[in-house]
Amino acid sequence: MKMKQLILLWIKRFRTMVRYRLLVLTSVPIILTLFALFALTMYWTVTYTWKNALMNVKADLSVAHNSIELLQKEQRMQLTSLTTSYDFQHALRTEKDQLPAWVKQQAEHNELDFVVLHPASALAHFSLVSQKLLLAGKSQTFFQVLNNEQLFALNEKLPVNAQIPLLRENKLESNGLVSRNLLPIFDHDNKLQWIIDGGILLNNSTLLVDRIRELVYTDGSLPLGSIGTVTLFMDDIRVSTNVPLDSNELNSRAIGTRVSEEVKQQVLIEGLDWTGRAFVYDNWYISAYEPLRDHDGNVIGMLYTGYLEWPLVETFLTNIAEFSVGIIAVLLLSGGLVYRGARDLFRPIEKIHNVVRVVPLGLNRRIGDLGLCKDHELAAFGQQFDSMLDQLQQRNDLIKQASAELEDKVRTRTQSLHDKTQELEEYIKLLNQTRSKLIMSEKLAALGELTAGIAHEINNPTAVILGNVELLQLELGDDSQRVTEELEAIHEQIDRIRNITRSLLQYSRQGGVQDEVTWQHLNHIVKESLTLVRSGTKSANVQIESQLDAKCCVEANRHQLLQVLVNLQMNGVHAMDDQGLLKIKTEDWLDEQGNPIGAAVHISDHGCGISADNLARIFDPFFTTRRSGTGLGLSVSQSIISEVGGKITVQSEVGVGSTFSIYLLEKAVVHNDLLLPVEVY
Repeated sequence: MKMKQLILLWIKRFRTMVRYRLLVLTSVPIILTLFALFALTMYWTVTYTWKNALMNVKADLSVAHNSIELLQKEQRMQLTSLTTSYDFQHALRTEKDQLPAWVKQQAEHNELDFVVLHPASALAHFSLVSQKLLLAGKSQTFFQVLNNEQLFALNEKLPVNAQIPLLRENKLESNGLVSRNLLPIFDHDNKLQWIIDGGILLNNSTLLVDRIRELVYTDGSLPLGSIGTVTLFMDDIRVSTNVPLDSNELNSRAIGTRVSEEVKQQVLIEGLDWTGRAFVYDNWYISAYEPLRDHDGNVIGMLYTGYLEWPLVETFLTNIAEFSVGIIAVLLLSGGLVYRGARDLFRPIEKIHNVVRVVPLGLNRRIGDLGLCKDHELAAFGQQFDSMLDQLQQRNDLIKQASAELEDKVRTRTQSLHDKTQELEEYIKLLNQTRSKLIMSEKLAALGELTAGIAHEINNPTAVILGNVELLQLELGDDSQRVTEELEAIHEQIDRIRNITRSLLQYSRQGGVQDEVTWQHLNHIVKESLTLVRSGTKSANVQIESQLDAKCCVEANRHQLLQVLVNLQMNGVHAMDDQGLLKIKTEDWLDEQGNPIGAAVHISDHGCGISADNLARIFDPFFTTRRSGTGLGLSVSQSIISEVGGKITVQSEVGVGSTFSIYLLEKAVVHNDLLLPVEVY
């Protein structure tokens, strides 16, 4: 809110003050130029930095790929050296039976995990592609995923060494990723005699990835604090990596973890390279991936290179911050120079503005000397303006003097008329109030006499009907069972007539002997009314919820108050069509200082609500919206509550429900006023 007011204040100043417009018009071009330069620099820096980072990591991946090919070439050369060695050739000529076992022992000497010599008869165990190449005398180097049995056939230790616990999954990966070399050996007749099979197991291996990292990420090639990483994947599992489990502590290796789904989809499933920002186990890396394929061209894993993203971002943000500080310094310096240069122009304008602003307030101010040469436009303007103010001051003094004399004459002549008018208005107001009370008194008196007479006249034939019905029931005896339903209907209608006459008699009482008013605890009467309402409610779909918090006692007639509560609660039940939630709450009635002056009860329903037109008439006698209603319940309730100085308020919304509130004083005050206290919202 304060920021909005500040913005509106500066907008007003810009629109109304010349000095601020001049300052803005001189400063805005400089600020816009600097910000445009800053935006262009930011765009160029971000674009260049990011593209350069992606190009670097892609180049790193290419170096890693070439490094793997060189290492595989070294393995192939070691196997070639083995086959051309004197010992191998001698054993080939003299000890053919012992040759496979001797070759198997040479694995450790050649830094290989396995070396196996297969006879030519085992050619069928290899793929068709390998068979063709071997028969053609060509050696092969490729990656391959082998299961436990295949690993055991190459070396008994490989199945154990290949096992990788999958972190966060409680599983064990038993397949192994191997770099394998196949070399054919022919006899003197140029027939395939042997196949030498050698290579290394990449599972849990760190030698290969560490050597590649040393080649790819030399000292000074990465931002300060960053680490370069290389990983070999078997499918989506890291089997050989130097990615740390904790990028901050740089401890352990993330072997047995999986690649992200996004990278897996593009590289493993679609067979495409990936270059970009990727989440590598516990941190974001600038990464590059390429698929690893076996000798049949199937994707069996991935090769990854990458380095931590944050050190690069941190360096970039540091450069941006330094550049921003420079921009701000230039802005402040240029703004200061502009303001200082324009200050000599602002001061005379500000002085003129101050005089123009305070003169309408009645202050006697003049512009005076502006400190400028006499021929200056502002100096001439100030002198002319001061002369006009002097003339205006003289004329204002004459006008004020004449105005004061005129006001005295008018005040003297109009005071008498004003007093008489005010007295007449008070008489008219009192007359209207008296007339309204007399009309209401006459209506209520006539209505009371009419209702009392009607009630007495109805009671007499009702008593005769009731007596004859009971006599008829006795005369019929057992035969009365055939007309039981008719007799019960007659009794119900007679009870209804008696209830109506009772309400009429209650409403017609004005003055007279009233029932005794005593101290009552509102909660006890509410509980009793709830019992009556529950027993009188035919539907089981009505739920009644009560919260009785009132502590203050009130003066009231217990039976009359019970009648009012039952009437209001049954009205709520009828408004909800005998289904829904009826809420009753009591609380202390507090004055403005928070002191208890009585108690209140609120009766809320979730019924159809009362329209605005009906809301103003609900307390009128005989007004009802129900076919079975008498229209006297609320009118009688209003009379009962007002007799002890209380009041009834109504809040209602169509389609939502209504809330009737009764307020009773701790000390009853008998009202004889014709206007009853009712508040409608």
